[in-house]
Amino acid sequence: MLVASQLTKEYRSGTHPLAVLRDVSFTIPQGSLVAIVGPSGSGKTTLLGLLAGLDTPTRGDVVLDGTRLADLSEDERATLRGEKVGFVFQSFQLIPTLTAIENVQVPLELRGERDAPARARELLERVGLGDRTDHFPAQLSGGEQQRVAIARAFVNRPRILFADEPTGNLDATSGARVVELLETLNRESGSTVVLVTHDLALASRARRMIRLADGVVVEDTDSMGSAERELLTVSEPAGGAA
Repeated sequence: MLVASQLTKEYRSGTHPLAVLRDVSFTIPQGSLVAIVGPSGSGKTTLLGLLAGLDTPTRGDVVLDGTRLADLSEDERATLRGEKVGFVFQSFQLIPTLTAIENVQVPLELRGERDAPARARELLERVGLGDRTDHFPAQLSGGEQQRVAIARAFVNRPRILFADEPTGNLDATSGARVVELLETLNRESGSTVVLVTHDLALASRARRMIRLADGVVVEDTDSMGSAERELLTVSEPAGGAA
């Protein structure tokens, strides 16, 4: 679903280049739930921008659902995002003058979808806000606003969802509910979810964790437990013969 190959991003600092990312490479299969973690300044948000085609690398390539982003113009990348990508941000990014259901409908209306109200209502019910559809963002709690944002992100049935610190402005209880919701929608929709966070407790809920430090990948681990690995090993034919 997503391939990053030797991604490097440099900026000029006086007369010297400043490398924010250096030779970052990994592959993320369709349907995965992956957490990209690291401290502030490690390059997480820069990496997310490159993966989503919001920015271009100094060197390296991104292939998103079979399409090499470097081959596309800025307008073509925007079209690709509109068709295949969803976003959830720390700051919710809801339109304050629209109700919850109107906020969720926006992506569908931009595409001219006729069933926008019905699909928006269905998503709000799935995230537990069926009784809050006509409330404005200011009338919702932080956790409720983030659930509206998640419903909006999934309403286009994206192939991949990027979530940038989605629990950063929430208390622990609301944050846990948002993560559970992302897990559920990932499992039910088959959409790939790439979660960017500095919260290791949150990241541990993901199947796979990619850790950045000083712009490089220092760890890339699958969360499969040792007992599960043992079971898979035992189930393989002895000697590898079939």
